[in-house]
Amino acid sequence: MIRVVIADDHQLVREGVKKVLSVDPDIVLVGEAADLGSTLAVLEKVEADLLLLDLTLSPIHELDALRTVIARFPGIRVLVLSSHSEERFGINVLKLGAAGYIPKSLTVDVVLKAIHRVHAGGRYLSDSLAEMLADEVTSPNPRHAHERLTDREQQVMRLLALGHPVKQVAARLDISISSVNTYRGRIFTKLQLRSNAELIRYAIHHGLVS
Repeated sequence: MIRVVIADDHQLVREGVKKVLSVDPDIVLVGEAADLGSTLAVLEKVEADLLLLDLTLSPIHELDALRTVIARFPGIRVLVLSSHSEERFGINVLKLGAAGYIPKSLTVDVVLKAIHRVHAGGRYLSDSLAEMLADEVTSPNPRHAHERLTDREQQVMRLLALGHPVKQVAARLDISISSVNTYRGRIFTKLQLRSNAELIRYAIHHGLVS
């Protein structure tokens, strides 16, 4: 029996996933949560084999929820379920330790297949994600300039691109204003940008903010 927890901030999505899981007699739902705090609490209480995790549980950076879960519960297999494109987050979630990445548009059969594969110790990669991963391994350079950014630089870039002033970015990330300015300078250098306006245009063009 595969014991699954669903973590998604949309109730309709959770209900839809539960219907998918109910089709397979080898899968049992042992918990669900609508935010990161509740997810951690559920995982503390129940014995779960696999977590279906929506990246949007974290309000600051999508990957924070995944980082937190993997750090706290290294024995639980995590299958990321997301409405974002594979190109945007697929490779990064695998690097952080997720066992697979499933776009919410996939069919019931594919989702169940992914769950069984991950529970058996494997990984689920779509053909397109497998190709991107192969390119990542064989290419000496990242596909995009922003992929050279560190996790913290990506957090700062996202908040700046959303229009938050430096002081607010510092408060949300619990770092100093001078640190934000330092990260901002590094981001501009790596992305060859000269202003916040260019940063916003870059982020929108590459689908880093919506």
